[in-house]
Amino acid sequence: MTKYIFVVGGVMSGVGKGVTASSLGRILVSRGLKVTMMKIDPYINVDAGTMNPTEHGEVFVLSDGYETDQDMGNYERFLDTTLDRGNYMTTGMIYKSVIERERNLEYGGKCVEVVPHIPLEVIDRIKRAGKKHVADVCIVEIGGTVGEYQNLLFLEAARMMKYQSPKNVLVALVSYLPIPGTIGEMKTKPTQYAVQTLRGTGLQAEIIVARATEKLDSKRKEKLALACGVERADIVSAPDCRSIYEVPLLLESEGLGDRVCAKLRLKSKRSTLKNWTKQYELSQQSATEVRIAVVGKYFQTGNYVLSDSYLSVIEALKHAAVANGTKLKLTWIDSESYEKDSGKLRELEGFDGVLVPGGFGSRGVEGIIAAIHHCRVKGIPFFGICYGMQLAVVEYARSVMGLKDANTTEVNAKTKNPLIDILPEQRKLLKAKQYGASMRLGSYSAPIRPGTLVAKLYGTKSLSERHRHRYEVSPAYHSALEAAGLVFGATSADGTLVETIELPARVHPFYLAVQYHPEFQSSLRSPHPIFVGFISAALPAKRSKARK
Repeated sequence: MTKYIFVVGGVMSGVGKGVTASSLGRILVSRGLKVTMMKIDPYINVDAGTMNPTEHGEVFVLSDGYETDQDMGNYERFLDTTLDRGNYMTTGMIYKSVIERERNLEYGGKCVEVVPHIPLEVIDRIKRAGKKHVADVCIVEIGGTVGEYQNLLFLEAARMMKYQSPKNVLVALVSYLPIPGTIGEMKTKPTQYAVQTLRGTGLQAEIIVARATEKLDSKRKEKLALACGVERADIVSAPDCRSIYEVPLLLESEGLGDRVCAKLRLKSKRSTLKNWTKQYELSQQSATEVRIAVVGKYFQTGNYVLSDSYLSVIEALKHAAVANGTKLKLTWIDSESYEKDSGKLRELEGFDGVLVPGGFGSRGVEGIIAAIHHCRVKGIPFFGICYGMQLAVVEYARSVMGLKDANTTEVNAKTKNPLIDILPEQRKLLKAKQYGASMRLGSYSAPIRPGTLVAKLYGTKSLSERHRHRYEVSPAYHSALEAAGLVFGATSADGTLVETIELPARVHPFYLAVQYHPEFQSSLRSPHPIFVGFISAALPAKRSKARK
């Protein structure tokens, strides 16, 4: 029988609830248990595809094409698993489903109400996920924090499940303990209030993961235990770490795995977690460092930098650095800065490699194209993803083929040389204003051309990668691009869709761009081969040798 763990947040968002849930999943997997995970987002959006990345972070695409919250990526990376749309839900999705069932007379003429029908729909989906994945444990993360109106119905679903089967449901609260600078003392009161608020929904926090900049002392643990009605051993200290990959070890050292297994009466094997970060720790002891610039357009949110816009890219780079036994140093560069001052492009020569991630729209595009041009002519290792590949094609057409007005119709619909154009089926969807979940989404396979850089990196005859785009390299220009020296390393089976472009090693030390999103299939234990190859080519020692 599947056991269920609800992970909820207290005090404030952004304290690492998703990483905590993922780490708990890793801990249980290391004990021989089969685990699946779910994310509940309290948004009216039916999926995450229509959300602005600078507001919400990246959109993570599952293998089946569903667009989800970035936490789903952490779940897959920590558990080394593949999840599907049944592991994700939003408020919009639930209401949409209930309304459609009512319209189809599936409620048999009953008066359909918010309670109990919405929580019952949530419960049904949670149980289906546990059953489908034949899981011993299903960890359910409820987005937001307790006390927010948006997630009350999901907390009600958790309450109903706990009431129906108290020995098979556990509630864990991830809360924050601030240390005000003017006071200099860790404060437990915000977490006490969070626990009280949770009680108001009919739920009692059985485990409290206490996030803070420092480790909790005994005094704070005793105070929380007394005020929150839990045993001292159920207060888990979770101070800031250098890396999210240290969190499972930290939580396990606090006894989290033992407490969860005891409370849910789970029979587990001896933990094998000690080998989890062995390779990571070795890389951190390395004397070498690789400097990578990420040139993009989704960094700024007010006065702050939102690296979550490219979360999976960052993690994939970390995985690749670990695989190469080196430390990673990332620098964010807003492409618009190159449009304002082209002289700044020279700063790219101070990096070991440049990555251009995905994106949409016209803002900052000319700055990205200028950066790609600089990398190509100066021999700087370059890796482009999705929009990064499309703009690399535009740059090549302009600079090498002499098509000065070459562009993507996403930016200039009237260009005389539409190197990048919308897919025919996409044109129909946009005309009908069908924007949500209508891009080319999910995993697609493609044969790899022998003798190419892509073939060398994958070591296979074909690839299967996740996509999220509407535009493609126009088939009308395929022959001309190849005749001009651009190599198509992989195309769709019918040859109409370009999956990768590259330049031969005799022309450039590492110049590769892909239409898909390889970052979605990288993990610490299984780093993606393209990222590994990119970091390898960017290593200072390799670059120095290449210049000789």
